Amino acid sequence: MSKITGDAINVGLLKRVFLYVKPYRNIFAWSIVLTILLALIAPVRPFLIQYTLDQYIMKDNYSGLLSMTILMLVMLVLQALIQFSHTYLTNTLGQSAIRDLRINVFNHITQLRLKYFDNTPIGQLITRTVSDLETIAEIFSEGLIVIIGDILMVIVIIAVMVYRDWALTLVVLLPMPLLIVATSVFQKAIKSAFQEIRTQVSNLNTYLQEHITGISIIQYFAREEQEYRKFVKINALYRDANIRSNWYYSIFFPVVEIISAMSLGLLVWYGAKSILEKPMEVSPGTIAEFILYISMLFRPIRELADKFNTLQMGMVGAERVFKVLDTDEVTTNDGVLAPVAMNGAISFQNVWFAYNDENYVLKDISFRVDAGKTIALVGATGAGKSSTINILNRFYEIGRGEICIDGTRIQDYELNYLRSNIATVLQDVFLFSDTIFNNITLNNPDISMEEVVDAAKKVGAHEFIERLPGGYHYNVMERGATLSAGQAQLISFIRALVYNPAILVLDEATSSVDTETEMLIQRAIENLMKGRTSIVIAHRLSTIQKADQILVLDKGEIKEMGTHQQLLRLNGYYKKLYDLQFNSSGLKVDEG
Repeated sequence: MSKITGDAINVGLLKRVFLYVKPYRNIFAWSIVLTILLALIAPVRPFLIQYTLDQYIMKDNYSGLLSMTILMLVMLVLQALIQFSHTYLTNTLGQSAIRDLRINVFNHITQLRLKYFDNTPIGQLITRTVSDLETIAEIFSEGLIVIIGDILMVIVIIAVMVYRDWALTLVVLLPMPLLIVATSVFQKAIKSAFQEIRTQVSNLNTYLQEHITGISIIQYFAREEQEYRKFVKINALYRDANIRSNWYYSIFFPVVEIISAMSLGLLVWYGAKSILEKPMEVSPGTIAEFILYISMLFRPIRELADKFNTLQMGMVGAERVFKVLDTDEVTTNDGVLAPVAMNGAISFQNVWFAYNDENYVLKDISFRVDAGKTIALVGATGAGKSSTINILNRFYEIGRGEICIDGTRIQDYELNYLRSNIATVLQDVFLFSDTIFNNITLNNPDISMEEVVDAAKKVGAHEFIERLPGGYHYNVMERGATLSAGQAQLISFIRALVYNPAILVLDEATSSVDTETEMLIQRAIENLMKGRTSIVIAHRLSTIQKADQILVLDKGEIKEMGTHQQLLRLNGYYKKLYDLQFNSSGLKVDEG
């Protein structure tokens, strides 16, 4: 995609932005009509003032003066109504188009595969979805349409001035080249200042987000004073960037006023000279008319530099947003199979997988789990345990081999159907700032309160939930801050159960809970795994001894496979892990 370079406007990008205007073409059409009307009626009021001054005031015609005053008031009200409608419609157009674009961006982001998020900061995506989109909205409310209106107004006013008195117009426009040069210099300077402000805002937001999120670490290590000093420096850079932009404005606007005063001085000088020498050619009303034209002419020219920068900032924002939309990191969903029920038999056949190119984290993995059985994956950190379940859900695509469920390749299942039949409980529990009920159901209207309560009772969490203020309607706040780690883990466990999956995945699901809560979950797991295919990942070997099959992984390869007793008798890799965990700690576990 072509880039925005210099002061040029990417026409192709602009066309793409305006595709989102199509559903609101009527609003857009009326905005253009009102823009033209505002430009056309702009010279009317100065002309009426000239006519009133020359034909009524100078001739002591009171009745005519009263009539013209009423007419000018009507014109003023009409112009105000048109201006109000124009501002309202352009802002409505911008916000409506941006609403649709933001929905598209959010929907696209939620469809992206996890690999994209591995390499893209979340804060960057938030910036694209919020602030960058707001700059695009300004293309409509403060950018293109307003620029067209201002340029059209300048053209109309100059045309009327030439028509009314071409000689006087030439005199008035003599300082115009100075204004054009000043505007060009200001536009380039303020654009650089705006970009610096956006950079410093980004740095400030990033610092705040990280340090407020990690406030506990700062307080644990008593780093408040040091982090305060760093924040003062970052905040000072943001202040300096804003002061620099204000400095440019403080120079540009007085310069414009001086140039405007020069035009006004030339007008008074030439007009007074003409009135004295040729009173029939230039009237006092014409001088008053041209004074208003000067005011109306310099205002849009003065603002055009600002408007062009607004337009360019909107185009930069559009480029960033469309870069996200053009990201082709979406899991293909060509599968159509969605049977009434999934049994859950899993088979891996010579599966190879790498996160990056040929750096394989899973190497020639083959195993089978019959429906309703339990397989446990053990091994050191980085052995490939979590990668195994990630590719089962198709969060990542495998390089070679084949993964099947019930004898059918996972690519042949409709993607949402596949994932809805695999429930996962992770070690790092994520809870939304919402009620317990909504965190469990994820706002699925098909799941009733009775089902949630029933699942909570099976897990053993019903009692502690009922003790909370509001019970299942208790708001857990951001990331479940008002719950303990064990309580949050129980909530995530209920969340998995209410969806009644064919396959249950427990990825270190009990590692962050206390012993009492772990025993509670273990009792529930024994009942819940009956009739359901289960994959258990655990560092604690005590949690997987009753698995039908244990898979020992090391550096992406299967080292051993069998039951707990079989693997102990092999006296190999699993036995070393077992001895390390239990014998060295003095614990005694049944070796069968």
